[in-house]
Amino acid sequence: MENYTMEGRTYRYYGQEAPLYPFGYGLSYTTFQYRDLVLSPPVLPVCANLSVSVVLENTGQRDGEEVVQLYLRWEQSSVPVPRWQLVAFRRVAVPAGRETKLSFQVAAEQRAVWAQDWRLEPGTFTLFAGGQQPGQQTRAPSEVLSARFTVTGAAQPLRGC
Repeated sequence: MENYTMEGRTYRYYGQEAPLYPFGYGLSYTTFQYRDLVLSPPVLPVCANLSVSVVLENTGQRDGEEVVQLYLRWEQSSVPVPRWQLVAFRRVAVPAGRETKLSFQVAAEQRAVWAQDWRLEPGTFTLFAGGQQPGQQTRAPSEVLSARFTVTGAAQPLRGC
């Protein structure tokens, strides 16, 4: 084997073709609504971690569980990267008619790209939060919120942070 690229070989690099059963695929007996996605800070240094919070509300008539998923997309990268990458997930039980606020940390190393070694690059990123992958078509209604953040500074090796 001489071609080690992942292009067309894993679901993360398929391009526009969606996987048959994406992460979080399934049905629920209730409905959920996401709101108040907050990224803190919205502008951060290249080695800093990102704090994320989102409110999840069970809008249905039954108690239920939801797998809250966070995906990261590089808007511009110096090397090929996945169209989005799962950076966090959590299964949450929410009683009918109730809501919960969830907090996550997205570590700097989760933004690292491989270019002969792992390195962090400045730029604009989009973070998605929801019960499915961005753009996923499902039978069960679910939504995905998104927000952008900016990383400032010079590119540097991950081990330098």
